[in-house]
Amino acid sequence: MQVRKMTCTIGAEIFGVSLGDASRDAGLAEAIKEQLLEHKVLFFHDQNITRAEHAAFARYFGDLEDHPVAGSDPDHPGLVQIYRNDKRENYENNYHTDGQWRETPAMGAVLRCIECPPVGGDTIWVNMVEAYKNLPQEIKDKIDGLKVKCSIEHSFGAVMPEEKRRELGRNNPMVEHPVVRTHPETGEKILYVSSFSTHFANYHTPENVRFGLDKTPGASMLLNYLISQASIPEYQVRFRWKPNSVAMWDNRCTQHYAVQDYWPAPRKMERAAIVGDRPF
Repeated sequence: MQVRKMTCTIGAEIFGVSLGDASRDAGLAEAIKEQLLEHKVLFFHDQNITRAEHAAFARYFGDLEDHPVAGSDPDHPGLVQIYRNDKRENYENNYHTDGQWRETPAMGAVLRCIECPPVGGDTIWVNMVEAYKNLPQEIKDKIDGLKVKCSIEHSFGAVMPEEKRRELGRNNPMVEHPVVRTHPETGEKILYVSSFSTHFANYHTPENVRFGLDKTPGASMLLNYLISQASIPEYQVRFRWKPNSVAMWDNRCTQHYAVQDYWPAPRKMERAAIVGDRPF
């Protein structure tokens, strides 16, 4: 295995590895996991693997999860088909953590490119450990202990007919997570807000709110400031896809943004998302 860092803060290309082999070799999968914890997102080239191998490799790290809106391959549950070929859908072109609207968001994901546009369609990943580390100390003090509410209804549900949107919300009720979570394996502190975050749950206290202005718009301005940290280039890596390229990321400490600059060219991806644990 050869490893080449892509930036100073996040991302590495892995050479000399077949993910098909890794789907049958626990030792090789464990070696890949070690690199994942260090670099947070890994990139593999020329991975001509089957859907079964794709799912089996991801399943080494945990059970796979389906998505309530995007469909999975019928023969491989948990292998979500993200096919953009008949209309433009603006779901992924914002900074987000997959499944933050779940009680237990995804631990990570393995995404393979099936078909990509000749130009455009890159994906950006962000190191949210670095984002937290570089916050001003007074902001760190202010957000210590804060909880944030997260929802799928205002994103995926917004374009649905009203009753379908409400049904999506009922089936996936709003959840609450810490604004700063701790990585369960590395112990790193992570800024854990994204475009799925709607508002703070416990901001309105005597320490934070003297007048109504402190809460509205004060709390929303603070949340928007925190969400904006993902857009800082120094925390990012950008990847250009080719067919059979694969990206694997640690969803607990990263965000990503799928750049939608390729319409009307098609872009077809298949993603295996791995069930995670409850953030703390």
